[in-house]
Amino acid sequence: MPSPLRNGDTPLPAEAGGPLHRHQGRHFLSSISEHKVRRLIALILLLRLAAFCFSLSAAIFMSTNSSRSPASPSWLRFHPFRFVFAANGIVAVYSLFEMGASIWEILKGATLLPESLQLWFDFSHDQVFAYILLSAEAAGLTEARGKACVWAAERESGGFCVQSYISVGLGFAGFAFLALSTLLSAFRVASYIITGSSFHF
Repeated sequence: MPSPLRNGDTPLPAEAGGPLHRHQGRHFLSSISEHKVRRLIALILLLRLAAFCFSLSAAIFMSTNSSRSPASPSWLRFHPFRFVFAANGIVAVYSLFEMGASIWEILKGATLLPESLQLWFDFSHDQVFAYILLSAEAAGLTEARGKACVWAAERESGGFCVQSYISVGLGFAGFAFLALSTLLSAFRVASYIITGSSFHF
């Protein structure tokens, strides 16, 4: 048996590999993992914010692309422009919800929904809405280059085409940030499948 400590002696630190050392190692690795998770969620939050801003701006630009005069061009006359407005509006609302979920996760350290449900919800909806948004912007761009601008030119409303292009361009930017969010959502799902938790790296 080791001799008891005498008065004034200082206990030696635990040897490498001992219980104390292993506990400190686990705590250190856990702190690193938590730091990485917070950075990942913060990055996702920034992408959600960018997608929200661009999609909302695209919807606003499209909804105001008209005049009170019945003879003037209006986005409501063209189905692709209606699609652009609806798709960007839906993505803006979805991005706002996801921003709230990310803020909740940063503050609480847990997902808003059960972890597996939240990860698959984010991944699946990111893909669906990204596809819808891309389809809407492609249709809007085709319409802007086609009969919409011809119709506007006949009424000497060149600003109608310019605002249509701006709306479609903002929508494409929103799609780009939503696509990046989809990649990070896919990474979290893959991490969950491999390790059983999205919080392991």
